[in-house]
Amino acid sequence: MSRRTSLGRIGALGLLAALMLPPMPDLQAQSGPIGSFDAYMQLVAAKARGEGVSEATITQMTSGLTANPRVIALDQSQPGRQPAPPPMAPYLRRHVDSVRIAGGHRIYAQTAGSLLPAIEREYGVPGKMLIAIWGHETNYGSYTGDFDLARSLATLAWEGRRRDLFEGEFIALLKMVDMGVPRYRLKGSWAGAFGNPQFLPSVYLTTAVDGDGDGRRDLWSSRADTLASIANYFRMAGWRAGEPWGVRASVPSGFSWASVTPKLKAPSCERVHERHSAWKTVSEWRRLGVAPLDPIGSDTMASLFQPDGPGTPAYLLTGNYRVILQYNCSNYYALSVGLLADEIVR
Repeated sequence: MSRRTSLGRIGALGLLAALMLPPMPDLQAQSGPIGSFDAYMQLVAAKARGEGVSEATITQMTSGLTANPRVIALDQSQPGRQPAPPPMAPYLRRHVDSVRIAGGHRIYAQTAGSLLPAIEREYGVPGKMLIAIWGHETNYGSYTGDFDLARSLATLAWEGRRRDLFEGEFIALLKMVDMGVPRYRLKGSWAGAFGNPQFLPSVYLTTAVDGDGDGRRDLWSSRADTLASIANYFRMAGWRAGEPWGVRASVPSGFSWASVTPKLKAPSCERVHERHSAWKTVSEWRRLGVAPLDPIGSDTMASLFQPDGPGTPAYLLTGNYRVILQYNCSNYYALSVGLLADEIVR
């Protein structure tokens, strides 16, 4: 996303809940604010009570709360669909850059001795992928957002463009407080994501784990909790152990893309998936002249992707690439995460 940073995106986990920031879920737009902000918050408070949130938390989190005009402006300024996606190469240069690679090398070296192996054994996800997500989302925790999450989520729910999403996230935030997450921790992006991996509150509730055994799920200052939680997200989204996210590939001159056009529509993120070819085994791709440039099993199913056209880098993408897309349904995001992960261990 030209860069639509993780502090201004809404992504989704599909079977779990919305996560991280655009692309936006396909929720029906609503007609705008319902009455006054205070009156709307009373309605939300009633719903929260119905879901078991304590009166003390409701009072703590809603007293004196006001709508944030800056959040509304940021939400309404989100770009619409573009007729043609911009080139991939400039985005990759900005996001698979020397600073992120060096940071990834440092984190990997510090965690490869004990922390990462334990997480890899439990969740089946390579440590390099977890570190790459962390690096892409918040540059390894160097920026996580400073918007008040309660105010942002309440504002976005009241605004109404994605009321179902943000009202649910606001109530999930209240549940986090009921679980003992302190109020001072509740800072993040204008769109409600927080912590090292930029989880939304609902994803924190369903997916965050206690990786260091201290009884807390600390996505703000614990490397173990951060990396284990991202690994749990990947596992729940269907990551297949032992399979790469994809590999670089060479495509012969004059390759017939029409012969590998997919015939089925993706059930979600259609504009992202329509840029990928039909699925074939790697051995079938070889017979068509497409050669993987890194190791990958001959029976592995893969789709071909050459985002910037003939003569530019091409990739054979596996099902694990689609797991990255569930973290953020953008080819720009997913490809840069995969490439950054590979650079981290190179």
